[in-house]
Amino acid sequence: QAQLVESGGGLVQAGGSVRLSCTASKRAFGTYDMAWFRQAPGKEREFVAVTRRLSGRTDYADSLQGRITISRDNAKNTVYLQMNSLKPEDTAVYYCAAGWSGGKRAEMYDYWGQGTQVTVSS
Repeated sequence: QAQLVESGGGLVQAGGSVRLSCTASKRAFGTYDMAWFRQAPGKEREFVAVTRRLSGRTDYADSLQGRITISRDNAKNTVYLQMNSLKPEDTAVYYCAAGWSGGKRAEMYDYWGQGTQVTVSS
């Protein structure tokens, strides 16, 4: 069973950048599709980005395309989310997830981190 630990969140000014990290405890990190989701207060958890283990293909939420980049380092068991040009509406808890479907729905993922808060001030 994979354990995921996110880091890198915090308070950022609008227009700034942040890089989130998610490190998995399991050695077979490279066998997982890795994704980021986010959840703002009072809203449902939404897909942010995914990187797929076999094809290396990445997908992004349409609303975030161009401002975010997902990447992974299998040697470090870590997936990253680089976010630029942050907006106050990006404020949310960001979650890392691992699974085998490579999809965009939260229920497709088997393992989750505890989340890291990103707050963007205007």
